[in-house]
Order: sequence, then C-alpha cells, then structure tokens
Amino acid sequence: MQVVTVKFQENVLKKIDKSIAINNFNSRTEFIREAVRDKLHELSRDDLMKEFMTYYGKAKKKTTYEEDRKLRGKLSKEFLVELKERFK
Repeated sequence: MQVVTVKFQENVLKKIDKSIAINNFNSRTEFIREAVRDKLHELSRDDLMKEFMTYYGKAKKKTTYEEDRKLRGKLSKEFLVELKERFK
C-alpha cells in the first residue's frame, strides 16, 4: 500500500470527524478510504449507465434474437456484479 498525503480545510476536517463519530469509523483514514471507494463505485456505475444509454432505443433498429439475448445477458451480469458489490 502506498502513502498519500492530503490536506483539508479545517471546516472539512470537522465534518469528517463528526461523521466518523456518528458512523462508527475507527479513524480518518478508514473514513477517507471508504469515501474514495464509494466515489470510484459511483463513477463505475455512471459508466455502466452511459453504456446502457447507448443501447437505449435499440429496439427501433432491427436486431436478431441472438444479438438481443447476448446484450441482455451482458447487462444482467454487469448489474448483478454491481448489486453483489453494493450489498456485501
């Protein structure tokens, strides 16, 4: 694991400390790691939604049953992975 140094304004640190106490985090480090993981997960979900939107309206185009089946399978697998990750 690598060390990263981050500077925060005093008011932000007070909010972090308050949230740590309310949500039972053990340290600022744990809180910040969790916040970064959440943001990365959110960005990943946004990318998935963007990809999904590229297929939005695809029914207007002629596709084969096999193409539709593959696409549904791919999207459902990705969604299942996201759900498993979210509800560990």
